[in-house]
This record gives sequence, structure tokens and C-alpha cells, in this order.
Amino acid sequence: MRRRRLVADDSETSEVNLTPMLDVVFIMLIFFIVTTSFIKESGVEIQRPESSEASPQPDAQVMVAITPEGAVWVDGQPVDLHRVGGEVAELVSDDGSVVIQADRESTTGLLIEVMDRIREAGVEQVAVAASRSRP
Repeated sequence: MRRRRLVADDSETSEVNLTPMLDVVFIMLIFFIVTTSFIKESGVEIQRPESSEASPQPDAQVMVAITPEGAVWVDGQPVDLHRVGGEVAELVSDDGSVVIQADRESTTGLLIEVMDRIREAGVEQVAVAASRSRP
């Protein structure tokens, strides 16, 4: 009677199945994409004034920033004061809103002028950003 040798093929044991690992990596990628919050930035560092009556604003479509030096930025790009209304009107849709982030060191006159130019361009929903102060 002949005896058979029980030898395992090297090709079967050395193969590593990567499918479960790739599935886990893909699921983690989807998880991180979905849970990442997409925050719209104004493009410059602004120190917002504080207010005890500040209320959360739903997502703004366009962010306008006013620096302490008097520069106006629209969605991360510097814009001339005289063209800010037209630039914002091109970016905002009919039901979109605009949030103006004015630095606490900027002048109130410049803030009012920017708001007026945006409203003259046909944008009705304009808000001014403020930080909520602690009571």
C-alpha cells in the first residue's frame, strides 16, 4: 500500500486576502468624509465682537470679512469696497444669505457701507457675525 504525503501547497498558504482590510479602510474613509464638517472661512483672521444676544445663523452662502485695516474680503479673496455688492450678488442665490464678519477694531462706518452696498445689489438676507459672550 502506498502512502501519500500530506504536503500543503506553498501557494495556498502564502496568499493573504486583502479584501476585508480594503473594505474596512473604505468604510473608514466614508465615515470620515461624512462626519467632517465643512466650515466656510472668510479668508482672514477676524476677532469678532461679543454680544450676549448673538444667535446661531444657519449656513451662510457667502462670507464677507472686514479687517481692522479696512480691507474687504469676499470668500477668501480681497475685493475693492466699490465692487463688493456686485461680487456678493454674483455668488449668492435668490434664497442665500450673507454673513459679514467685521473685526472688533474695524470702523462701524465701513461695516454700514459694506452692508448698504450688498443690499443695493439685491441681497436681502445680511447678518453680522458676533461671538456669544458668557453671562
